Amino acid sequence: MGMKSKLVLGAVVGIVVIGAVSANSGDADGGSGDKGTSASAEQQSAGTKSDGRSDAKPAEDKDAEKASQAEQFKAFVRKNGTPQEKDAVSHITKVQGADEQNDILDAADVYTDFTGGIMGEGTGPAKLIASAFADWKQSDNGLVTVYDADGEIIGNGNF
Repeated sequence: MGMKSKLVLGAVVGIVVIGAVSANSGDADGGSGDKGTSASAEQQSAGTKSDGRSDAKPAEDKDAEKASQAEQFKAFVRKNGTPQEKDAVSHITKVQGADEQNDILDAADVYTDFTGGIMGEGTGPAKLIASAFADWKQSDNGLVTVYDADGEIIGNGNF
């Protein structure tokens, strides 16, 4: 089997797997897919439960929810990371995909202000960022990719 045939076969298998995963990630309760247009009675009553108590979250939890994924990640590393990891995450500008996980094909992207692509100064810190990300988020099948300022991949790792 030639190299091109193997590549085409691999691409076809990949597309079939992605299609199967996306078909299985649908609505588990079999209900309507139009959940965004109707609010439940609990949501309409501003978070007051039927027994009169409020299910409102404390102010610190609301602040944590408002923080961007990048800020949440940086805060985690500031609290739990090594000095080298703390220095590396100071270069992060954006994090995407860290909030939604399904343990099937989880993928997160971390954008930094490093320059030079795979041969630039950000390659070493990118490995530290990927390692710290694995400490922050856990998945059965996750991949975090670290990008430089120009959007070029400078590292990745499993989480």
